[in-house]
Amino acid sequence: MSAPLWSKIVTFGELPASLSLEADEATRKEIAKDLDLEALSLFTAKATVMPWMDGAELTADWRAEATLICGLTVEPFEEVLSGRMVIRCVPQTSPLAEPPAPEVELDPEADDPPDVIEDDRIDVAAYLVEHLALALPAFPRKPGAVFEPPPPEEPPSPFAVLLQLKPKPPQAGEGS
Repeated sequence: MSAPLWSKIVTFGELPASLSLEADEATRKEIAKDLDLEALSLFTAKATVMPWMDGAELTADWRAEATLICGLTVEPFEEVLSGRMVIRCVPQTSPLAEPPAPEVELDPEADDPPDVIEDDRIDVAAYLVEHLALALPAFPRKPGAVFEPPPPEEPPSPFAVLLQLKPKPPQAGEGS
């Protein structure tokens, strides 16, 4: 596993914790490069990490200002992205860390199962980068950009084809 692009660790022993996070310029450049963004001029979050069951619950509101490349015009444009995330984490030793039974009925409206972490360390900033990546549009489109298909190619008329076959009369001054 590679090192996270941005890291802010909170341990279970530090709970409850309130954080105000802002990625510095070098970090934003690395995140932009990794997420294939033209630029990332702002990435901030307000987060709280509270005890939950035998683990923790991370709640954060985040905001990012990114420069994306339009998939239609290939021009850069600014996009403000924001979101709220709620992540629950439990240690590997938790009874909640057990994998679900093979025949589980999934409910898309239900809460996600808790993330299982290796120790008591929650990387808040790494979760923020993950949620930014999930919020990016798959096909960025600059506001007002509209796809206009090329006009259909008309088949040549049979008479135009015949005209191309007709020999051309010699020009004055040619051939004599």
